Order: sequence, then C-alpha cells, then structure tokens
Amino acid sequence: MHNTLTEHARCLYEDADGDGYRPAPGCTSEHAEFYFVEALTFADPDALLTMLRELCPDAADGYLPARIRNLAYRLVLLQRPDEPALLREAARSLSVHAPDGNAIAAALEGRADALDAARRTA
Repeated sequence: MHNTLTEHARCLYEDADGDGYRPAPGCTSEHAEFYFVEALTFADPDALLTMLRELCPDAADGYLPARIRNLAYRLVLLQRPDEPALLREAARSLSVHAPDGNAIAAALEGRADALDAARRTA
C-alpha cells in the first residue's frame, strides 16, 4: 500500500527510459491508473502540491503525464482558489502542458492579478 500520493504516483508513472521512478520493491499495491485518479480526486491540497513539486519541479518537465498534472492543479485550485502564487503556478503549467490552455492560463493570471490588487488596496 502506498503511504502518500507522491509514492503512488512514483510507482505508477515510471520513466520509460528506465532511469526514473519504478514501483517500490515489494510494493503490493494495484498500479492501475484509476486507483491513483481516485486517490488524487480526494487528496488534500498539501498532498497534491507535494506530489506536483516533487515529481514536476519545473513547469516544462516532470514525471507526471500532462493530464494528471493539469487535473492535480485544478483540484488544488478548487480547494485554494484565492492564492495568487498558486494560480500563477498552475497557469505556467497549463500554458506548457495543455494544447488549448492559453485562454484558461490567461484567466488564471488575471485572477491572480485581481487578488493581488485587492490585497494591496485592503
């Protein structure tokens, strides 16, 4: 059984070149993606951010598939909608990893700017 979302992701998304993550020795967990997506869906924002930052430390690179990375950011933003730095982080990732994500990324940047402006005037 995986103890963390990050551990589960590492077991599931092994690097095809053989020099990335592999299932932990002796891991008896089921490595079907739908189990991981279920865990991802109900994860708390700290677990999601830990996974994203450990497995995708750079906006343009990482071990997670783009669809999983984008879903994780969406789930974090649903739970933490008013954090400008997080909105910008998600926008950077989306602009790189979503084929039609530029409009959404721009909207996220705009929301972050609006939140920053509101905080400056408060």
